[in-house]
Amino acid sequence: MHAPFKVSVPGRVCLFGEHQDYLGLAVIAMAVDRRLEIEARPRADNVYRVQMPDLPDELVLVPSGEITCDRPRDYLRSGINVLKREGLAFGQGWDFTVRSTIPIGAGCASSSALTVAWIAANLYIHGDPRALQPIEIARLAHRAEVAEFGEPGGMMDHYTCSLGGLIHVDCADPVTVTPLEADLPGLVLGHSGAWKDTTAILADVRGGVEGAVAAIRELMPGFDLKTTPLGMAGHHFVALPADQRDRLAASLANRDICQDALMFLRSRPDPRRVGELLSLHHQMLRDKLGVSTDKIEAMIAAAMGVGALGCKLNGSGGGGTMIALAPGKTDEVVAAIKRTGAEAWLIHKAPGVDIQVLL
Repeated sequence: MHAPFKVSVPGRVCLFGEHQDYLGLAVIAMAVDRRLEIEARPRADNVYRVQMPDLPDELVLVPSGEITCDRPRDYLRSGINVLKREGLAFGQGWDFTVRSTIPIGAGCASSSALTVAWIAANLYIHGDPRALQPIEIARLAHRAEVAEFGEPGGMMDHYTCSLGGLIHVDCADPVTVTPLEADLPGLVLGHSGAWKDTTAILADVRGGVEGAVAAIRELMPGFDLKTTPLGMAGHHFVALPADQRDRLAASLANRDICQDALMFLRSRPDPRRVGELLSLHHQMLRDKLGVSTDKIEAMIAAAMGVGALGCKLNGSGGGGTMIALAPGKTDEVVAAIKRTGAEAWLIHKAPGVDIQVLL
């Protein structure tokens, strides 16, 4: 019988590339020190009992039997199904307790962190070497969370939560992940407190961009979302409906902003330039994709008013969180965001999946 153990997984913020990963474009994301933990203790039977006191919720099942996902976003059951198809044979029962400091439904990858931790825990229980391979954990977690349910999300969250650190993810097939050594001191995470429907927002924006791509290819054969310069495609935009024009322009502009940011983050970045790019990225998300909110805008205005170098919404938008880059001004920014009625925390770059035996 295995000894009790704990799996810890970070949340994440997206610095550059919001609404880009599911289009096969690149993103720059950072794992942060608000984490989800699964504590696992063996049982004498074949039952899995999962307690989630933060929600609160509880799941009881026999993983060796037939598993049906009987509710939306049922990632624990879908994770078991994915791992069964990978050859894992479930038998031993376990008690799991899930606790998290990652804001839920707020754009910080809380569901992906849970799925990554769940996949890692079950691989570890079975002695599968992939429990020590973050790329494989990310791949399996994406299948469990996105592919199993036909959802519109990409792979940024799974790779960031699994690998940790600051990473550049080229989401074209095959996915390429490049760790970045740069540090970004002075990052603040603000939580509006507004729940957001991530799946609906992703589906709406993705459908709009893909429709725009199909339309412009009628006008410009050979158009490639990944490589066609914005200037080369721009004169065709007038023939598109306004919503398609805005979404396509934002995708191309954000693609280029992410590429510019990569140049700075490969070494010791100039915080002022990074802040400028964060704010420029946010403008595209707000004005062209329409995914900001009045509360997020108030939080950003408050942060900028006390010295933040740049801000942007974090996640798919429609609520949730924002980030501010404010080296030397973090106390002032945290206080300013809190005065809007939101929550705020200083955040730091964090490592990825960690598995520890409990004594």
